Amino acid sequence: MTDIMHDDRSAFAWAMSDVLTIARRNILALVRIPSSLVFAILQPIMFVLLFRYVFAGAIPVGANFGSYVNYLIPGILVQTTIFGAVGTAIGLAEDLQRGLIERFRALPMARMAVLAGRTVSDLARNILILLVITGIGFLVGFSPGGSFVAYLQASLLMLSFAYCLSWGFAYIGLAAPNSETAQAMTFPLIFPLTFASSIFVPLQSMPSWLQVFARNQPVSQTAEAVRGLMLGVPHGNATYISLAWALGALCLLGPLSTRVYKKVA
Repeated sequence: MTDIMHDDRSAFAWAMSDVLTIARRNILALVRIPSSLVFAILQPIMFVLLFRYVFAGAIPVGANFGSYVNYLIPGILVQTTIFGAVGTAIGLAEDLQRGLIERFRALPMARMAVLAGRTVSDLARNILILLVITGIGFLVGFSPGGSFVAYLQASLLMLSFAYCLSWGFAYIGLAAPNSETAQAMTFPLIFPLTFASSIFVPLQSMPSWLQVFARNQPVSQTAEAVRGLMLGVPHGNATYISLAWALGALCLLGPLSTRVYKKVA
């Protein structure tokens, strides 16, 4: 019995080592060719500057938030992590197109390492982008009213949500014939979720028929939870609803991506 448990632990340890090796490989590729990371950071900075200095005066948000920039930055952070998860689809599509996944299959490594390593490396990239955009937010006047612990909780919540979504994007990356198609396939999915949400504007400003969708979809729930935690304002059950969406996405999309990976690899 002891030997079996030792073997199980060893197999798990080797699998985790393979995952970290693949994740390190992806991160090194990002460091050596940083253009994608630069553009991933520039895009949310442009959103921050655009909405902070162009649209801020035209969007009332209510007294709870103090100013529009306090309403905006938590939403931008949620949007940024979701857009960052799209990198999972693009990266897997590139690896598949170049034949790297077939080479990985020939190596004595855990089969889950390619998918898990990709999602872990994209999570690490999201953490870096999150830190950068947080700094930009403070520079343009963001003043969170919540505690530091609540701020960390909000960050973990949005990173967890984006990580779970990345398993769905992994499915797209494995199903697409190339990285360009993978990217094109993701945006019709994330654009309605991000722009028809409470990321940029309060839900009350939308038409009543759109509010029903916007209020109950996962991105709005995550944005409301993150905003409430960071600013220290009431946000109901949004945190628990967001976690439920994330867990449901992982339970559904994780096995689906794994099944497709077994077919293509």
